[in-house]
Amino acid sequence: MKCFLGVVSAIVLLSLTGCATSPPKEPDNLCAIFKEHRSWYDAAVDTREKWGVPVHVPLAMMYQESSFKHNAAPPMEYFLGFIPTGRASDAYGYAQAKTMTWDDYVRETGNSWSSRSDFDDAMDFMGWFIYKTHKINGVSKWDAKNQYLNYHEGWGGYKRGSYKAKKWLTPVANKVDKRSKRYAAQYHQCKEDLDSSWLWRVFFG
Repeated sequence: MKCFLGVVSAIVLLSLTGCATSPPKEPDNLCAIFKEHRSWYDAAVDTREKWGVPVHVPLAMMYQESSFKHNAAPPMEYFLGFIPTGRASDAYGYAQAKTMTWDDYVRETGNSWSSRSDFDDAMDFMGWFIYKTHKINGVSKWDAKNQYLNYHEGWGGYKRGSYKAKKWLTPVANKVDKRSKRYAAQYHQCKEDLDSSWLWRVFFG
């Protein structure tokens, strides 16, 4: 019986792994990302309509956090170079959301069946966070640099200016901002095409 259950568990695990969406082949091109993963555009549009968040900002932040890997996690830390002691934080998934923050999101939105390894849920989480950042700290939803600093440091940390003590963090936020602007320019070129196919799927798909 134990052997049978082990086989069943292995089959389930393999099937789940097989269903996991692989990172896009051209992560530097937003149009190519959405053309490869059409359902991601649906999620991005839903996030925009629900939270008032521009499509390009959460995608730029997500790339920085996970490179669009569904199971991304901080690297394992080691004692004496070979004894594993755990990861630096419990951040996980597309959005690299920490458990405590994700729990706050679930409590506030009622999205109790959400998963950090699900792209739609991760996008909704980021939309929620960006919306809250605007509400709490007055940062524009289009300001990818300061939105990312809030995302990394938390709303209280950003308000205290904790990022100023981390000389490496502002250049990373600038990189996110640069990617966001590039994504925005690319999106402008393919938005009409994407919207027409999106509407077709909504009404006839």
